[in-house]
Amino acid sequence: MTAKKAKTPSIDIGISDADRKKIVAGLSGLLADSYTLYLMTHNFHWNVTGPQFNSLHAMFMGQYTEQWNALDQIAERIRALGFPAPGTYKEFVKLASIKEVEGVPKATDMVRHLVAAQEATARTARKLLPLVGEADDQPTADLLTQRLDVHEKTAWMLRSLLEE
Repeated sequence: MTAKKAKTPSIDIGISDADRKKIVAGLSGLLADSYTLYLMTHNFHWNVTGPQFNSLHAMFMGQYTEQWNALDQIAERIRALGFPAPGTYKEFVKLASIKEVEGVPKATDMVRHLVAAQEATARTARKLLPLVGEADDQPTADLLTQRLDVHEKTAWMLRSLLEE
């Protein structure tokens, strides 16, 4: 006698399979950008030097901590939509719009890199909003709105450090 294998029920949350797949593709890009930004910020936290060391070291720690928590929210939304979340460096490099920074830049250049990476992550999130709106996916829209608020505000704060 063979045991029957229980079938996993299909997902019926009011978003079509095709729309869920497209949303997940966008969220996977956001996860990749977010992880790349997290890693860049943590790296700069470890390696910043110069007259602004204390303030930048503390600022970067706050930013990478916030970013770390966001990674879980994005990945869990992907899972809630019924797909596996990307989770390897290889996948993130392929999906991310942000390129890694080689070496250890000067503190001011670290800030410039982070402004660009925060803005890139915001653009990635914003590109997904029309699709999410059309699919009537409020939880993802809420997540994207929260992430946009954080990335735009953080970019502004970092950019302010570069003003003369």
